[in-house]
Amino acid sequence: MTAELTYLSWVALLTAVLWIPYILNMIAVRGLIDAVGYPTDPKPMAPWAERLKAAHYNAIENLVVFAALVLVAHAASVSNETTVLACAVYFWARLVHAIAYTFAIPWIRTLAFAAGWLCVIALGLQLLSP
Repeated sequence: MTAELTYLSWVALLTAVLWIPYILNMIAVRGLIDAVGYPTDPKPMAPWAERLKAAHYNAIENLVVFAALVLVAHAASVSNETTVLACAVYFWARLVHAIAYTFAIPWIRTLAFAAGWLCVIALGLQLLSP
């Protein structure tokens, strides 16, 4: 497996587990019955859990674009130092983004998001370069 696909796997796994802490908070706050049901007036989750939920949604939205570019690069046999670095930085940027979002660290969250976005742009440019 290429380094790019390995990082894609790590990004997907990170995205797959981000929901666990905020769901546990939902169960702790609302109880299991309301957590799995549709209460008419649900108790609010802790602020950190709401932020982690938002970070998870953002990770899912960005995973779609990142995964598409990594898979296209793999199919086109485009792999070089830039694509490997972009994938590595993307993984760490998404991890930092989730942590900074959860703990309400605004500048770090924004910089991590921007770093991940630049990695996606770098992948796209590697694909479109002659």
